[in-house]
Amino acid sequence: MNPLALEEFDALQERHAFLAEQLDDLRRTRSDLAAIIDDVDARVQEVFAAAFADVEQAFEDSFSRLFPGGEGRLVLTEPGQWLTTGVDVEARPAGKKVKRLWLLSGGERSLVAVAFLVALFKARPSPFYILDEVEAALDDVNLGRLLDIYTELRDNSQLLVITHQKRTMEIADALYGVTMRSDGVSAVISQRLA
Repeated sequence: MNPLALEEFDALQERHAFLAEQLDDLRRTRSDLAAIIDDVDARVQEVFAAAFADVEQAFEDSFSRLFPGGEGRLVLTEPGQWLTTGVDVEARPAGKKVKRLWLLSGGERSLVAVAFLVALFKARPSPFYILDEVEAALDDVNLGRLLDIYTELRDNSQLLVITHQKRTMEIADALYGVTMRSDGVSAVISQRLA
């Protein structure tokens, strides 16, 4: 007979009880985390669905303004799968049967991208926007349409627009530029417009 067997048995029982308690705690924690993940997933789906609906509506509006007579829309790549879906842009300028972006001209693609940005700006407003030469590829007619949208956006937000377009500069409240002085040093110039 082993005189230490009872002590070893008691120690093993104690160890087993401790590990069983730890395992139960892990199972409860796992269950709690699964519930939190489900709550977060539901909230993400709710927020994404609302944002998508708002941006989709704003995109149709901005697209029709930038492409009169055309039709643009946002499409979910996996409808109903809010956590894994992507978003495709379909664009059909007036008089064209094309819907895929890669089949449009460079200027048309630029204008579709601007329509999407404007939709985001209108659906989820921000206090300011920075736009870097977004109108570089646009002709005069399309530039005029974009400038109308700029005017609307600046009612509620500040726009910082980097541009070389004279017409864009003409609607600005202030101009800032960098020029080279005669001694070869860059100088920042600014002008407030009335």
